Amino acid sequence: MYSVYLLLKLVHVVAVVAFLGNISTGLFWKAIADRTGRPEIVAHTLRGIILSDRLITIPSIVVILIGGFGAALVGGWTILGTGWILWSLILFIIAGIAFGPVSRAQRELADLAAGGAPGLVASESYRRLSHRWELWGTVALVAPLLALVLMILKPALVAFHR
Repeated sequence: MYSVYLLLKLVHVVAVVAFLGNISTGLFWKAIADRTGRPEIVAHTLRGIILSDRLITIPSIVVILIGGFGAALVGGWTILGTGWILWSLILFIIAGIAFGPVSRAQRELADLAAGGAPGLVASESYRRLSHRWELWGTVALVAPLLALVLMILKPALVAFHR
């Protein structure tokens, strides 16, 4: 039974690494692309970020949940009765909610950049949309980072009890 717990925990942690790594590198590469001021590079970068969300971020979410819930159940942890698990789950949900505006903004940014207009990156509409993407992207990154801290430190936090 203990080996099943460790396997599920390993799967959970690997998925968390992929999830957080993909989000943070997306923020990094978009910032690099924006600095070029070249719409074709920005469009290419955003298409890559959108693809990596489909191939890495979204599948990682599924694996994080399966591995985390599985490890908790096998390990004897109650999901709603263990504060650090409950609050980590709430933070993960917040990140998921933030992903909606991020996803919409990055598709709109990619469409704008695909138009290839010179000076696009400096335009007010691009900057406003980019700011929205960065804001929600930061929430989508910071919330699961805080959840990671809770998972590692396992502080005594308020939870639901029977």
